[in-house]
Amino acid sequence: MDRMEHFSIIARDIGGILQFMAFGSSAPLIISIIYAEWDAFLPMALVPIIFFILGSLLRMAPHSNKQARLSVALSAVALIWLIASFIGAIPFYLVAGMPFIDSVFEAMSGWTTTGLTLASDLDDFPKTLLFWRSLMQWLGGMGIVAFTVAMVNRSGLVQRGLYRSEARSEAFMPSVVDTGAQMWKIYIVLTLAGIGLVMLSGVGLWESLNLTLVAIATGGFTMHDAGIAYYDNPFLELLLIPVMIAGALPFKLYFMLYAKRIFWFFRDLQAVLLFAIIASGIFFVSFDLINILGMSIPDSIRYGLFMTVSAATTTGFQNTNPGLWPHATVLFLAALMIIGGASGSTAGGIKLGRALICYDGLVWWFRRIFVSGRAVIPFRHEGRSIPKMIAEYEVSKNMLVIVLYFIIVFMSTILILQFEGHGYDTSHVIFDVITAACNNGISTGHISPDMSDLSKVTFIFLMWLGRLEVLPIIVLIVGIVKGFERT
Repeated sequence: MDRMEHFSIIARDIGGILQFMAFGSSAPLIISIIYAEWDAFLPMALVPIIFFILGSLLRMAPHSNKQARLSVALSAVALIWLIASFIGAIPFYLVAGMPFIDSVFEAMSGWTTTGLTLASDLDDFPKTLLFWRSLMQWLGGMGIVAFTVAMVNRSGLVQRGLYRSEARSEAFMPSVVDTGAQMWKIYIVLTLAGIGLVMLSGVGLWESLNLTLVAIATGGFTMHDAGIAYYDNPFLELLLIPVMIAGALPFKLYFMLYAKRIFWFFRDLQAVLLFAIIASGIFFVSFDLINILGMSIPDSIRYGLFMTVSAATTTGFQNTNPGLWPHATVLFLAALMIIGGASGSTAGGIKLGRALICYDGLVWWFRRIFVSGRAVIPFRHEGRSIPKMIAEYEVSKNMLVIVLYFIIVFMSTILILQFEGHGYDTSHVIFDVITAACNNGISTGHISPDMSDLSKVTFIFLMWLGRLEVLPIIVLIVGIVKGFERT
C-alpha cells in the first residue's frame, strides 16, 4: 500500500478526533459573549468551524476493515497535534495581530502545555484570547486523543493504537475508552478543587479559573506579562504548589484513592521519587540563593520552593527570573525539567517512570556482569519479576528515548546559536532548549519575539517533539520519506 492508502484506513478516526476538538474549542465563544468582545468572536469561531469541517471531510473517507499499522497511528497523532497548532493559531494572528510564525508558536506552546510565549502586552489581551490560551493547555494536558477516546462508544485496536501513540499507557480500566473516561472525570474534579483552593488566596474567580486550568495541566501560561510575579502574593504561590503537584502525579493514584486503596499512594515509586526530588531541589536551590546570591532566608525559601516545584512538575510558572541566578543553579533546574513528572500525568520531561525503568535496567546489567554467565538474575521493577526478553526490550526502548532527547537538545542548541549569532549565553540557550523539549516553560529570557524565524521554528519543533516523546515525529518523517511498509 502507498502512503495515502495507509492513512485512508485511519482517516475516519482522525476526523472524529477533529470533530470532538471542534466541540472543545467552542468554549471561548462563551467568554466572547459574556464580555461582549465581538471583535474576537468571529476569529475565535473559525477555530471550531475549521476543526469541524476538516473532521467531517475525513469522516467521509470509505470505511476500511483493515487494521492500521502502529507506524500509521503514531504518524496520525503527530499530524493531529500539528494541525491543532496551525488552526489554534488563527485567533492570535487575526485578533492580537501577532506574526503568523509567532501565532503558531503560541498555539503549539498552548497545546503541548509548554508555556513559553512570544505574546507581548498580555495585560491588554481580550479575555477571549486569554481563556483560549488557558483552555488549550487544559485540553492538551490530558491529551487531544485521550479527550476523544473518552467520548467514543467503542474500544478497538485503532483507539488503543492512537492512545498509546500519544505517549500514554495508563490502563486501570478494562478498555482505553473506560480509562479515558475515568481520567477525564478525575481531571475535572481536580480542576474544580484547584479553583476553590486558589480562590482562598483572595484572587478572583476569573484569575483563579485560568490559573488552575494551566496549573493542573502543568502548562504555565499566565494572563500577565510579569507572570506569577504580577500578583506578588506568596500565599497564592503556596496554594498553586499542590495544584501543580497534583497534575504531575500519575492519575491512576487518584483512581486508586477513589477505590479506597489508599496504600497505593504510599507504595507508588513515582510519587515517592517526585516528592524526594522536590525536597532535595528546594534544599539545593535555596542554599545557592543564600550562599551565592546572598538572598535572605525567607526570600530564598520562597523562590526555591516555588521554582523547584514548577521545574520538577514541568509547569513553568515563574515568580522570579532564573536568568539572574548562578549558572550552577540554573543547570540544576534544567536537570529537574529533564526528569519531569510521572508517567500517566499531564507533566513533560522524560518522565519518572522511564527514569525508574532505566535505573533498574542499569542495576540489572551491572549485576549480571559480576556473576557466572549461567546464573539467572531476574529483572525486578516495582516489586515484580519481569521476563528477560520483555525487560531487555523495555529498558532498551526507554534508553533510546532518553538518548534521543539529549541528541536533539545538543543539535538544537547548536542550531539556535548559529541562527542567533554571537552574544548569547550558551548555558541560557541550553536551558531554554531543554525547557521547550521538556514542555516546561521556565525561561531565562532568551525566547522572545526578537528571535529569528529559524529559531522560532526550531522551538516549535522542540515543543511538538517533546509532547509526543520523540518517536511519533521520527516515524512520521520516515513514513513520509520512505513509506510505512517494512518487510
